[in-house]
Amino acid sequence: MPERLYVGTRKGLVVVDRHRDTWEPVDLHLPSVPVTAVLVGADGQLTVGADHGHYGPKLHQSTDGGTTWHDLAVPAYPAPEEVELDPVRREEVPWATSLLWALAAGDPDDPGVLWCGTMPGGLFRSTDGGASWELNLPLWDQPSRPEWFGGGYDHPAIHSVVPDPRGPERLVVGVSCGGAWRTVDGGASWEPGRGMAARYMPPDRIDDPTIQDPHRIVRCPAAPDVLWTQHHSGIFRSTDDGVTWTEVTEAGPSTFGFAVAVHPTDPDTAWFVPAVADDQRIPVDGRFVVTRTRDGGASFDVLSDGLPPAPAYDLVYRHALEVAPDGDRLAMGSTTGSLWTSDDQGDSWALTSAHLPPVNVVAFAP
Repeated sequence: MPERLYVGTRKGLVVVDRHRDTWEPVDLHLPSVPVTAVLVGADGQLTVGADHGHYGPKLHQSTDGGTTWHDLAVPAYPAPEEVELDPVRREEVPWATSLLWALAAGDPDDPGVLWCGTMPGGLFRSTDGGASWELNLPLWDQPSRPEWFGGGYDHPAIHSVVPDPRGPERLVVGVSCGGAWRTVDGGASWEPGRGMAARYMPPDRIDDPTIQDPHRIVRCPAAPDVLWTQHHSGIFRSTDDGVTWTEVTEAGPSTFGFAVAVHPTDPDTAWFVPAVADDQRIPVDGRFVVTRTRDGGASFDVLSDGLPPAPAYDLVYRHALEVAPDGDRLAMGSTTGSLWTSDDQGDSWALTSAHLPPVNVVAFAP
């Protein structure tokens, strides 16, 4: 099989294959259905979260690269004992799955263990490959959880589920807006990471770890204590498995954005896609670039070779920037339906397609 890239878009799952030196879209699966999460297993098995609109979110799985699909169970919330009100909108928080935003393998020795991050902020675990799901109550029952609130969405949501190669009992999750939470006992207990700064909050709550808005969290597999996050208020890095976070203040055009990727073997190398915060959410000065650090955030390169010249108003979502296991190849998709790839850690980019639907997620096949 050729090298393969899966691209989850607003209109289905696009399969992109590499032939010699070029990547080419070759197929479309689940046409017209927004794909919100993609997990490619070590054996090539595909698990996809999708938004079927009126019919709600659904999970689909394929063992043949997308030729055929079967449905999995959808994580379901228990009925609430009493009505909860969103702390910002003062509207009822629905205890019903409205978005499947993150999928992750839970145990390399047991392919049946899966994690799923959802909106309105629940983390679910499956031990049977997605045939059934259980809400993680220790996280859901956190005293601070009723104060979590939505960022871009109406309600809080778990968008990052970050396994640890040192063991399935270790996990970090990112909640918008609810912070970065860490467990070392398989989800029996949780602690929020400290050191992030939520500058959209009143001064007395800026440092509150339970209302932070990490946009995405990633871990270096070869140095699992090192995590990076693209946060709403900047870039943060942890070197102690998410216990504490340190802000990176100088990063090219801006430190605001959504996407982040970390080199699989070099924890000091990470990539970001900067933008203007809040009121605009477009590239700074209309210059669409990627920034890269190779020294843990002390300095950054601004990379634009092969990317469109200004004015360009592409935005890259949380899961639409990905690095391959070799650490050299990257893929990036935008809200305007363009897809780029790089073979040299982002020094140069090649346009694969400018005519896809808006891109939500990209994932390399193993």
